[in-house]
Amino acid sequence: MRINSHNEWDKLLEVIVGSAEGTKAVLTWPRPDPVPEDIARQAAALASQAHPQWFLDEIDEDLDTLATTIAKFGVKVHRPKVHDISRTYSTPFWQSTGNNSYNVRDLHLVVGNTVIESPSYLRSRYFEPMALYDIWYEYFDAGFRWICGPKPRLDREVSVAYYRNEEERKLTPEDLRFMELTGGRVEKLHKLTEDEIVFEAANTARMGRDLLYLVSSSGNHKSAKWLESVLGDEYRVHTTEDIYRSSHIDSTVLCLRPGLVLLNSKRVTEKNCPKLFDKWDKIYFDDVAPTSQPELELQRDVRDPLAKQLEALGFWTNLNDMSSPWVGMNFLSLDPSTVVCDERQENLMRLLEQRGFTVVPVRMRHIYTQGGGIHCATLDTVRDSKLESYFD
Repeated sequence: MRINSHNEWDKLLEVIVGSAEGTKAVLTWPRPDPVPEDIARQAAALASQAHPQWFLDEIDEDLDTLATTIAKFGVKVHRPKVHDISRTYSTPFWQSTGNNSYNVRDLHLVVGNTVIESPSYLRSRYFEPMALYDIWYEYFDAGFRWICGPKPRLDREVSVAYYRNEEERKLTPEDLRFMELTGGRVEKLHKLTEDEIVFEAANTARMGRDLLYLVSSSGNHKSAKWLESVLGDEYRVHTTEDIYRSSHIDSTVLCLRPGLVLLNSKRVTEKNCPKLFDKWDKIYFDDVAPTSQPELELQRDVRDPLAKQLEALGFWTNLNDMSSPWVGMNFLSLDPSTVVCDERQENLMRLLEQRGFTVVPVRMRHIYTQGGGIHCATLDTVRDSKLESYFD
């Protein structure tokens, strides 16, 4: 089939499901000078402790089950071809290792018959999209437009602290609820500079001719302008920056079908809701399940201490990062009335069923430490859809 996906809800025909194969702790050396050999050895030894085999086995099992569940609905499922993520690569400005190929949506925006590979602000994601190249070449004979965003140099700090110091930060209702759901953790916030085009595709919600782009810690204004330029007059790129201070849009805005949108009510209210949805029916929801205790314990007892040691050696690592609890809102639509949802999210599933949706629960035990839920770990490449406008 040809690549063809215009929105988040039309009947799904083909999809990519991510992989945890080869997952490694990120080791980014942010300077052009080589890593001293003794420090490199220490860092590698520490990083090897971050992902116990039982942990990787559970992630793989859950992703395999997700793929099998989707396939039962007649959907063709593709999987990434994972390269050796632990190998160090370098540019003239820095060197890094990768993380994994779990969140396949993060760096790929499918707009109709176009695939846009987005240039992340994270050095560790520089070559991550190559895990999908074999899949794109499968589609190549049928023809599609394949666009890669300009590779950023990332030769200076691209992200800056949201506050000059944490003492001047006033905790919002979202922050306080975040703490309740995560055993007291506080989300660290940053924003991007406008020096280069840097964004992750998951900042964008697709609704036919209209795309909603979130200016956030993983996408800047310059990138929205670039996206608008490559898509041309056939599409309208709308930006928002008032609804969410952190990363991707799909834990905040999830379009269910034309005229119906699910909104994270800890972030979106009637006052800051994008005008695009003025005439749409809105479901406000934030009552997600707390972050699972096993993940919090793994983070506290293993990942956080290792992150401190690696940072003391001069590396940037992803080990101190966890997704927000609202990643539990993150689901995949199989058609306008069927969604695949994390089985822990009982309140969300009940709400969707009350709205007439068929909910297919699957187990996803490690979405918080893996940085993404079901929507993040999948990328719809073919839907039975055509380009339409839902706002005219």
